Amino acid sequence: MMNSLKFLLTSQLKCSQLAQKNGGFTLIEVLVAMILAALVIGPLLGFMVNILESDRREQAKAASEQEIKAALDYISQDLSQAVYVYDAAGLNNLSTAATPGIRDQIPPTKAVGNCNSITTCKPVLVFWKRKLLTSAEVGTHTGGNDAFVYSLVGYYLINDAGVNGTWSKTSRIGRFEIKDGIRSPNTAGTARVEGTSTVYYKQVPDKGFQLFDLSIPGDLSTKMNQWKQHPEGYDVAKITNHPISSVLIDYVDQTAIPNGATCPAGLAPTLPTTPGFYACVDASKGFAQVNIRGNALARIQNTPLPTWSAGSVYFPSASIQVQGRGFLYTK
Repeated sequence: MMNSLKFLLTSQLKCSQLAQKNGGFTLIEVLVAMILAALVIGPLLGFMVNILESDRREQAKAASEQEIKAALDYISQDLSQAVYVYDAAGLNNLSTAATPGIRDQIPPTKAVGNCNSITTCKPVLVFWKRKLLTSAEVGTHTGGNDAFVYSLVGYYLINDAGVNGTWSKTSRIGRFEIKDGIRSPNTAGTARVEGTSTVYYKQVPDKGFQLFDLSIPGDLSTKMNQWKQHPEGYDVAKITNHPISSVLIDYVDQTAIPNGATCPAGLAPTLPTTPGFYACVDASKGFAQVNIRGNALARIQNTPLPTWSAGSVYFPSASIQVQGRGFLYTK
């Protein structure tokens, strides 16, 4: 009996030692396993990175599309109240006797804030509109009632390569507006010299505002193209929404595309090189087509700055056509 037990214990011990000698992986087995893991996991990681990158691009594209739509909706509502819209001729570089225009009467030629260079701050869509002032805005000046005044509105394409550190290196759209005041029926109120007359106001106009003169000979475009700002000049500190401080949308494509305009027949774009924001205007009909092209890739890549390429879905564009509902009566 003891011999049998001794034999069993000895056999078990030998088997245990043999198992210990044969346990674990050899170096070759470990290397093979690592190579197989790399062959499987590597492509999976690359696939996941591509999915995440595609998702970032799609999110940037969707954000650009949404912002363009919101900007066009805002411009459309604003422009629908227009009584006169300046066309490409009315927004020439400087007014001359041969080609009258108002560009030398508005920013940037008449500098306001940082909008002081025609190379970085270009007027694209400028119009006169009839603006509603609520009773809260006019206070007791109208007996607690709402009032309508005229205002001059400008939308600008601003491209300063993000030097102020707030905006992107692409272009953006800024808004400019100056409005009339509430006139007094008598000599009560604040006096303001306009031309050869003194006008009294219950609520004074924004500095630089001066109403257009419809008594000038010629058609409506001739009259409106001869508008001059008030001699007192613009007040940078108090002016309503001057272009740099009031930005409608950022990440507008900065790429200039010659001959890339999509204007209705017979109309010229207000910016001939057709960057990411331009308008096509028929001043005689108060009609405007506004075009915006975004740069979604710039949201995820700043260096080098992405530029437009034909067929790319990451430069979404949209346009609207608006007919101003107001009008100006001229004899």
